Order: sequence, then structure tokens, then C-alpha cells
Amino acid sequence: MAVGLSSKRSMKLHPLPVRIMHWLNALAMILMILSGWKIYNDEVLFGWLHFPEWMTLGGEAQGALQWHFFAMWLLMINGLCYLAYGLITGRFRRKLLPIRPREVLSDIGDAMRFHLSHADITHYNAVQKVLYAGIIVVIIVQVVSGWAVWKPMQLSELASVFGSFQGARLVHFIGMAAIVAFLVIHVVLALIVPKTIGAMITGGPQVRPSDPARTQTGSAD
Repeated sequence: MAVGLSSKRSMKLHPLPVRIMHWLNALAMILMILSGWKIYNDEVLFGWLHFPEWMTLGGEAQGALQWHFFAMWLLMINGLCYLAYGLITGRFRRKLLPIRPREVLSDIGDAMRFHLSHADITHYNAVQKVLYAGIIVVIIVQVVSGWAVWKPMQLSELASVFGSFQGARLVHFIGMAAIVAFLVIHVVLALIVPKTIGAMITGGPQVRPSDPARTQTGSAD
């Protein structure tokens, strides 16, 4: 009887809503980055930095803006759904907490020596926890700074949070660079451990997030 109840409580590592929102977020971020590079080229922040046209999206500036706004709304709506899902279901608490500085430093050392284990894809190591929690914060700041850049007069108080319109642009640019770095690291790690890609497509193995023993040992979803 107990076994039957446990099996009913099990679920995929990545439930269907998570998989859908993950790929929508990925699409939105890529569209925003490529169209954002075109927008940046029209009014550069750094004279030495221009993005090759073949790496941009939108053609003319107006087309790039339309793509950027489309991706912005997609990212905002999908991101809010993702945050709500993660908080309501407790997924964030299970997968991202706790974050202990000592474990982060230890895992960074293991990664630099190529000794970081990837055997258990149901468990995030300390470095992954920092990366995933950090990128959520970065995206939130990115959305807020993006609004300040888009409507600097109407949202002057929001722009003042970043010091000025140019300050908001700089923060937005730094956020873009952080997201690009995250995507590169994320893709590289996924290629190193291909089963993580499959898990985000099929849902991965069955786990029991409510199992106290797994939670205490740090192996829970």
C-alpha cells in the first residue's frame, strides 16, 4: 500500500509545464539578444564594439524593434508563469535551495579540475544553483531596465533607479552580456551531459520531490 502511494506521488524530473516554459524562455531570450544587437548597432554604447549584421535580427531598426518587443512580451508573460509555477509548487525551493558558499567554492574547484560529477541529473550542484538563481535575478533586472530604456520619459522615476537613461542602457547591456554568458555555459554543459537535453524534451526520470529522505540528502528534484 505504501509503495502504491509513493508511486502516485512520483513525477517527471521536468514536468510538461516546465519543459514548455523552458523552451519558450530560450526562444524569447535568443530573439531578444539578436534583435537587441541590431538596436545596439544603431546607437552604440562603446565605439569599438559593433555586432556583425549576420548575427542580428530584424533587418532595419524598425524590424528589430518589432522583434524585440514581441520577444519582450513573450519573455515577460512566460517568465511570470515560470516564477509563479516555481514558487507555488515549491520547485525553486527543492532545486535551488540551500545555496552554501562553501559548497559553491568547493564545486568551482572541482569544475576547474574537471572533477565535477554529473552522474545524477536530478540534483543541481552548488554552481548550478547559483547560475540558475542568478539568471532569474538578471532577467528580472533586464526587464525592468528594458522598460526604463523603452519609456524614459513616461517612466522617468524608473530610469532614475539606474541613475539616468544611459545608466539604464548600460545595465541593460551588462544584463545582455550576462545572459549570453549563461546561455553559452548552459549549452556547453548540456553537450557535456547529453542526457540533460533529453530530459528537458521527454521529462527525464521519475522522481519523488516529497520524499523526505531524498530532500535531506540533496538528491531531490
